[in-house]
Amino acid sequence: MASDRASGEDSLIARYFKPIATDPGAFGLDDDAAIISPSGDDIVVTTDAIVEGVHFLADDPPDTVARKALRVNLSDLAAKGAGCAGFVLTLALRNADEAWLTAFARALGEDAELFACPLLGGDTVSTPGPLTVSITAFGRVAVGKMVHRSGAKPGDRIMVTGTIGDAALGLAMLKGTLAASAAARAMLVERYRVPQPRTALAIAVRDRASAAMDVSDGLAGDLAKLCAASGISAVIDAPSIPKSDAATELLSRGMVSFETLVSGGDDYEILCTVPAAHAEAFVDEAQRRGVAVREIGTVIAGNDPPAFLDGQGREIRLSRLSYSHF
Repeated sequence: MASDRASGEDSLIARYFKPIATDPGAFGLDDDAAIISPSGDDIVVTTDAIVEGVHFLADDPPDTVARKALRVNLSDLAAKGAGCAGFVLTLALRNADEAWLTAFARALGEDAELFACPLLGGDTVSTPGPLTVSITAFGRVAVGKMVHRSGAKPGDRIMVTGTIGDAALGLAMLKGTLAASAAARAMLVERYRVPQPRTALAIAVRDRASAAMDVSDGLAGDLAKLCAASGISAVIDAPSIPKSDAATELLSRGMVSFETLVSGGDDYEILCTVPAAHAEAFVDEAQRRGVAVREIGTVIAGNDPPAFLDGQGREIRLSRLSYSHF
């Protein structure tokens, strides 16, 4: 981030990001690299970019853009059973808007402190295209203990945190294709703009889960990915999938479909499989840590796509499993 001669980029970094880069390994953003001190753990690395018009809207508040950019990465770390170690930021801007950058940097610093994940460095560039925020986050996990997608076994219980489908409904609200009460709208939009990474559950995932990933592209599609990686299949009890009161009401009124909820994406909840012998302990630990978790199905042998069954045991056919960029 540093250079020998002051420039517009240097001034921007010094003004907005140096004050929040307080970790000693960041060197006050005065060097070309940072240090993550060794601890004997494995280092887990994940990266996600959010792009204007794709992951957030042009008029979304800058503080929510900052929080989403960091939190989607922290969600990945939590699903791997890893604690936070730090992150680097790449910010592509059309212009250096003072009010936007002030609010963005303030929120980013607040979340860095809240989740104990310090800013270590990065880059700022100009672009004629959409505003883009890319973060690479680093986590720590005991050697050999990172939880993969590929460990699920027949008989494992399938668990998911939080509620599913809210973010997709929030985006529909912002686009004007769906309406709800003011309170429901506010909640759903907040779920879209500001994910809640389940970092408090990382240790339980590490100690209890056989396979895990975060739900970013839609529960149905991400479950299919986990099953494919593990070489198994799954049966899901659709009524057991946790839904918010707002989503439940919209579903009951026929304003949204079940498919919309499970394929819309942007939930950033943890999807994991837990051996039956550990399922009760996993749920108990989640409750102690204030994270809602629900058992929604069972892992079975086979290579068929996961089956979603309604309350009468009939399979629900889905024409779309997840959001896709391409």
